Amino acid sequence: LDFQGSSIPSSMKKLVVTKLSQNFREAVTLQQDSPVPLPGDGDLLGRKRFVGINASDINYSAGRYDASVKPPFDVGFEGVGDVVALGLSASADYTVGQAVAYVKAGSFAEYTVVPARQAVPLPSVKPEFLTLMVSGATAYLSLKELGDLSEGKKVLVTAAAGGTGQFAVQLAKKAKCHVIGTCSSDEKGGFLKSIGCDRTINYKTENVESVLRKDYPEGVDVVYESVGGKMFDLALNALAIKGRLIVIGFIAGYQNPTGLQPIKAELLPAKLLKKSASVRGFFLNHYLSDYKMALQHLLKMYERGDLVCEVDFGDMSPEGKFTGLESVFRAVDYMYMGKNIGKIVVELPHSVNSKL
Repeated sequence: LDFQGSSIPSSMKKLVVTKLSQNFREAVTLQQDSPVPLPGDGDLLGRKRFVGINASDINYSAGRYDASVKPPFDVGFEGVGDVVALGLSASADYTVGQAVAYVKAGSFAEYTVVPARQAVPLPSVKPEFLTLMVSGATAYLSLKELGDLSEGKKVLVTAAAGGTGQFAVQLAKKAKCHVIGTCSSDEKGGFLKSIGCDRTINYKTENVESVLRKDYPEGVDVVYESVGGKMFDLALNALAIKGRLIVIGFIAGYQNPTGLQPIKAELLPAKLLKKSASVRGFFLNHYLSDYKMALQHLLKMYERGDLVCEVDFGDMSPEGKFTGLESVFRAVDYMYMGKNIGKIVVELPHSVNSKL
């Protein structure tokens, strides 16, 4: 592929982990002049228009997912953009200019090479599609595989107004469940009500434990839990007979050196036995065989108008909208301060006059 005469520059910006640390700003460096990668025969070269921020970005840059990987390595998990170049066999299914999304480590970059079979064709380049790639798919697959949802079940979603919580709320409502969502502000509570949440608990102004004990004395059937620490303990204690707690994360501890906040785990066997309850972990990478199916289902729901995909561009953050890779650092801080409603997305505007 010859870049000369094309609108593809020879270099780009990307974010690279240069040192392992649970402090994202310490771990990650913005590189200005990385070579734009070349697609192989079965690959696409995607120019990124939007990238998604995930709580796990910190776990990844702290080296917690794979201890054998040493810096430097690229960071970021998902992007939406258009195809700007492609290999010969990839051209059987894709064309230049087509909108695509992908989940691939190293997505905090202006251009990314993606195997065509891993890309997801989209009707257009919209940030809403990005919310489904990791956050939507996590909610859909974990509840489908582990939730055993049915009409009338009580479902508690922690961090319910966040990137993935918003989908857990909506999917549980679609299954005709009664949904309780925890959040940190009245504004978030209002958003949760607008997407169908039956009971919101603002943990800054209400005592979660007392509310659950008073309003749900029989307990809750399913918990979609992403906070960890004290919230995990509360959720565990609130389980009904045969209740299920699904762990999809523990953001409260990600910025700690160990990545964990202590929980009262020594009582776990007794608590589970007493209620015939269970705790299950869910990590999206272990369910990739069902991923395409989940995504197609979610895309159809969104296109039919059956799913709200709330995007937070950080317009209300102190320095304004998240634009350009350099604002990924602010976006990660914003998420850990618990400010976002919906999925945090960073826009990457590309200049028309590329430097060739």
